[in-house]
Amino acid sequence: MELAALVKKAKKGDGEAFVNAIKQYEKILYNIAKRFLNNEQDVADVMQETIMVAFEKIQSLQNEQYFRTWICKILINKCNEMLRKKSKVVYVEEVLPDKKAKDDTIHFELNDAINSLSKDYKEVVILYYIVGLNTREIGEFLGDPEGTIKSRLSRARALLKELYFNNEEVDAYEQSL
Repeated sequence: MELAALVKKAKKGDGEAFVNAIKQYEKILYNIAKRFLNNEQDVADVMQETIMVAFEKIQSLQNEQYFRTWICKILINKCNEMLRKKSKVVYVEEVLPDKKAKDDTIHFELNDAINSLSKDYKEVVILYYIVGLNTREIGEFLGDPEGTIKSRLSRARALLKELYFNNEEVDAYEQSL
């Protein structure tokens, strides 16, 4: 069933439709939470809280086609809330695909480079490259002008290139960003 139809049913109280809509984005939500939080238990807690809040507030979603953006925003807010409560350092887990890397050092360097970015830059990198939102959607999501998002994304790329891609061994990965 199409996502918009599932969301419409969920808004009318159909729990099964809600579960099916969430299942379509479960992996994306998990990957986002994993990039914000370093602890599997924290990831599980945030996922559970996100799903509960989304279920309780599904009627507030005005346009069904924005379900992905809406649920991701709830998740990111929950991640940030947990980080504030725990006052932890945020570690970004593997950004590259789940395949075993030829050189784990490359992954650690990329993680360190992304973790060194400011919160604003890290958010746009995750929303653009991991969630797959475009700059207009990110702007709406964060409440910032699209030009600001493009600027942050450009600066984040430049910083990542400087921090991560100065290593000649990883030049092949530059195109993936």
